[in-house]
Amino acid sequence: MKQFTLTPSMGKRLIARGIVADPRVIAAAERATLAIVAGTTNGYVAEEMLRHLAQGEGFTREGFRRGIVTPPRQAPAQAKFPGDVIISAGKWQRGKTIFDVVDDLQPGDVILKGANALDLAAGRAAVQILDPNGGTIAAALRAAIGRRVSLIVPVGLEKRVAEDLDALAAAVNAPDATGPRLWPITGEVFTELDALAALTGATAHLVAAGGVCGAEGAVCLAAVGSPEQLAAAEELIESLAAEPPCVA
Repeated sequence: MKQFTLTPSMGKRLIARGIVADPRVIAAAERATLAIVAGTTNGYVAEEMLRHLAQGEGFTREGFRRGIVTPPRQAPAQAKFPGDVIISAGKWQRGKTIFDVVDDLQPGDVILKGANALDLAAGRAAVQILDPNGGTIAAALRAAIGRRVSLIVPVGLEKRVAEDLDALAAAVNAPDATGPRLWPITGEVFTELDALAALTGATAHLVAAGGVCGAEGAVCLAAVGSPEQLAAAEELIESLAAEPPCVA
């Protein structure tokens, strides 16, 4: 066993590399349609996928989000929204959004949509909602449930919660509540644990969390595997060590 500490930005990069190694995602990008819905974690995914397709020129993670969580009394940085990253038959459809393509998606296509809350034990995620029409997750679920489009949810372990998502949603969605609503969603959750397994073969466990001096929100993972798998995991984590804090 080896233990590793990942900052949130390292985790986002790890998730992105793991997603881009998924054969289903590669197949959708190269031969069908891959919709990467804007969000901070998905910004890393888009970056890695466009690099894989040699089409990364012109993409920036700054502004690649609709909503964003910042510290109290701190407004988010102003940035122009570039659209989601929609890739069809290997080509980035610049400027398009999930709303432009959702009604044409079919089995074999893939939607990647981030989340704000994670029930790790149950393998479920939930999305905070401000849009009265349900936002991008409403569109994504329409395709996922209505037409069997694959919905994968890249979400960092920092977003784990301790209570049942349905119970939390019932509380914050009540008519007399304030603030964002919460929507528990149907989709395949993909965390740092899944990414580490996909990229190295090692099995990882979340064993501790937190830190200071830039490690706020960090997670400590214990990886179990063969000597070769652990060596690969160590090399992978080391390659992420210089990842700067996320700027969105």
